[in-house]
Amino acid sequence: MADVLIVGAGPTGLTLACDLARRDIAVRIVDKSLDFPRSSRAKGPNPRSLEVLEDLGVADEVLAAGSTPPPMRKYRGGVAIADADPFEGSGPTPDAPYDRSWLIAQWRLKEILRARLAEYGVRVELGAEVTGLVEADASVTVAFADGSETGTAYVVGCDGAHSAVRKLLGVPFEGRTTQEQMMVCGDVEVEGLDRGIWHQWFDEDGAVMLCPIPGTRSGWWFQAGPETDAAGAPVPPSQESFRRLFAKHSGLPGTRLSNATLLSTYRVNERMAGRYRVGRVLLAGDAAHVHAIAGGLGMNTGIQDAFNLGWKLALVVTGRAGTGLLDTYEEERLPVAARTLDLASDRLRETLEAIKKPGGGLDAANAAETTGLDGNYRWSSLARDGAADGPRARLRAGDRAPDAPCRDAGTGTRVRLFETFAGPHFTLLGFGAGAAQALRQVVAEYGDLVRVHAVDGGGHGGLTDDEGHARSAYGITEDALVLVRPDNYVALIARATDHGAVADHLDRTALGRSRRVSR
Repeated sequence: MADVLIVGAGPTGLTLACDLARRDIAVRIVDKSLDFPRSSRAKGPNPRSLEVLEDLGVADEVLAAGSTPPPMRKYRGGVAIADADPFEGSGPTPDAPYDRSWLIAQWRLKEILRARLAEYGVRVELGAEVTGLVEADASVTVAFADGSETGTAYVVGCDGAHSAVRKLLGVPFEGRTTQEQMMVCGDVEVEGLDRGIWHQWFDEDGAVMLCPIPGTRSGWWFQAGPETDAAGAPVPPSQESFRRLFAKHSGLPGTRLSNATLLSTYRVNERMAGRYRVGRVLLAGDAAHVHAIAGGLGMNTGIQDAFNLGWKLALVVTGRAGTGLLDTYEEERLPVAARTLDLASDRLRETLEAIKKPGGGLDAANAAETTGLDGNYRWSSLARDGAADGPRARLRAGDRAPDAPCRDAGTGTRVRLFETFAGPHFTLLGFGAGAAQALRQVVAEYGDLVRVHAVDGGGHGGLTDDEGHARSAYGITEDALVLVRPDNYVALIARATDHGAVADHLDRTALGRSRRVSR
C-alpha cells in the first residue's frame, strides 16, 4: 500500500511527489489524462518557487530550459509607443539568488519534474480517474473509473480547479467567476516578430498580447480579448479568430499567424476551498484555490503549498510526528491563499486601469509581493520567537530563511546556506563559539532529523561567514541559534546556549529518536 496517493500530475502534484520520494515515502501519483498535454499556460516560477525547485535539485535545468522575461513593448493603434523592462536595474543579492520570475512552458516544467521523480523510481500513472474515497481508521480506499480500487494512508488532491477529490469530500469552493472579464488564449506560431520582445497591443476596443515561448523557434503565447458576434456574445477561440484579432490590433497580415493549438477561454475566477484537510485527505494547488491571472500567482502558490505539505506528511507517515502536524498545513497555507487572492485581484485592477492609457501594459501587474519572497508564517503555531532576552535579529520566527554565501571552514570552498538547507531535514545554525555546546547536544539527541552548522564557531559542519553576509541576512550581531524548517522558513531564533528552546520546538513538531524512545 502506498503511503501517499497524489491525484493530479501538474506542477503542484509533481513538486509534492518529488519532495516525498526523496524522503523515502512510498508515493503514487495518478492523473486522469491519457497523455501528457503540451500546455504552455502558466508562464513560469517566481523567485520563491525557484528556491523550492533549487532545493529539489532541478533549478539549473529549469533555468536552462527557459528564459528571463523579455522587455515589454506596448502599442496603440498598431504603433509602438513604449518599452518597459520591469526587472531593469534588479539583480540577485547574497540573500536572494533569484530576482525575477522565469519564463518556461508549463509542459516543459512538468517534464523536468517528471524526470526528477523518475530518478526515485516513481512515474505518473495516466488514465486513472478517481471516482470514490472511503476513509477508515488508518487508510483511505480510492476507487477509479475503471472499477479498480487501491488503499493508501493519505490522499492529496492536486487535481485542479474542477477537483474530483474536493467534490468527493464535499468541501465548498466559494468565490466568484467574472463572466465579463475573459480572454481567449492559445499557442501559436508567428512570422516576422522580434522574439526578444513581449508584444502588447492595447486599444480602446480590445487587446492582443504575444509572448515568445522559450525553447521554440517560432512559438508564442497568444492572449487577447475575444471577438464578439452580432448578438454581442464572445466568439470561441480559433485560428481564424486569432488571425483577425492579430491583424486588427497589430496592423500586420493575419496570415503571419499559424498553427494555433491548445485553444482555451479564460475567465477571471476567484475561489477558495473552505478546508484544506478532511481526515486523511488534503487539497493543494488549484484544487484549493484559484486566483486572477495577474501576477502569475496561481501555479506558484500551488508549488509552495506542496513544499509546505511535503515535510509534514513525511514526518507523520514515518511516525516522527503526530497527525496534528498536518493541521498546520491548513493553518499556514489557507491565509496565504486568501492573501494571494486579494493580491492577484489588486494586480488585475491595476493592470486594467493601466492599459486604458497609451503606454500601459502588463508590467503594471508586477509588484514586490508577487516574488513570493516576503511571505511568512509569523501567525503559525509552529512559529515561536525566543525568550524576550534572546538575541536581537532582523528576522522573526515564521519568516523565510534567506541565503548567504559562506565558506566551508575545513576546505575553504564556497558554500551557500541554501546548499546546507537542501534536503529532508531541519537545519540548526549556531552563530559564534557560544553555540558549540548546544550544537553537540542537538546532534546527540536528534540524529538525522537536524543538520547542524557552526557559523564562525568551529565544530560541527563548520562554516565561515567571511564576508558577513549570513549575519547581515539574519540581522544577528551576537552568538545565537537559528533553527530552520525543512521548507526553509525560520522556526526559532534563540540564545546560543539555549539548547532547551531548540529541543522544545523540535519535540513539539517532530520527535527525535532518543526523545521518542524515552517517552
